[in-house]
Amino acid sequence: MVIVTTENIANHRITEVVGPVFGLTVRARGIGKDIVASLKGLVGGEINQYTEMLEDARKQAMDRMVKNAQAMGANAIIMMRFDSGEIGQNMSEIVAYGTAVIAEKE
Repeated sequence: MVIVTTENIANHRITEVVGPVFGLTVRARGIGKDIVASLKGLVGGEINQYTEMLEDARKQAMDRMVKNAQAMGANAIIMMRFDSGEIGQNMSEIVAYGTAVIAEKE
């Protein structure tokens, strides 16, 4: 599956727009991570536990988006983006979305 953030795919011609696709995941922070993050916040620096959690969430959201596109018969996704939001005090949602297309190599 070709995934791009642009409107076009280099050396490809889009023959059909299949439709919008998305993948969604919601992650909750554990109390252990919150404690470590609070302590790290006192001294500054990257909070690796949250970084890993968000990287995993983005990967899962992309995987779900790809499955959605494949189920629709697409072989590529253009204009892919991520969005995120907070649900409650300790949950985050990550959404990967784009436009599923059929693209042929030129």
